[in-house]
Amino acid sequence: MTKIVKSIFDPGTHSNMASSGLLILRIVAGAFMLTHGNGKMVRLFGDDPIKFADPFGIGAEASLALAVFAEVFCSILVIVGVATRISVIPLIITMLVAAFIAHAGDPFGSKELPLLYGAIFVVILITGAGKYSIDNLIYKRS
Repeated sequence: MTKIVKSIFDPGTHSNMASSGLLILRIVAGAFMLTHGNGKMVRLFGDDPIKFADPFGIGAEASLALAVFAEVFCSILVIVGVATRISVIPLIITMLVAAFIAHAGDPFGSKELPLLYGAIFVVILITGAGKYSIDNLIYKRS
């Protein structure tokens, strides 16, 4: 495997205790994020007209599809620990957009949850998925 591909699946070097903590963090953060994504997915594939923020000027439907991709697909990858470091990047971007663009004029309490999620996903980006992940299995075989 090339260095780039190998780095995508690098789970980091952690103790069993730290890897257990990362597993819990991945499962909880990913599962909670899925609850946000599922609601958006229903809106994306529903019959009602889509009303969603368009922070990049690509259209409300495309913006909603990107949010669904991050909050559903990437969350599932984070939960099982597949390409975890790459999978958290769309989640981090989505949380930054939610905090600083979608809720720009709102009080801090509206920004707090996306900032908390964003911080969790940055930690996972830095640390990797840990030993208890599919990333670890792929990394060890490469």
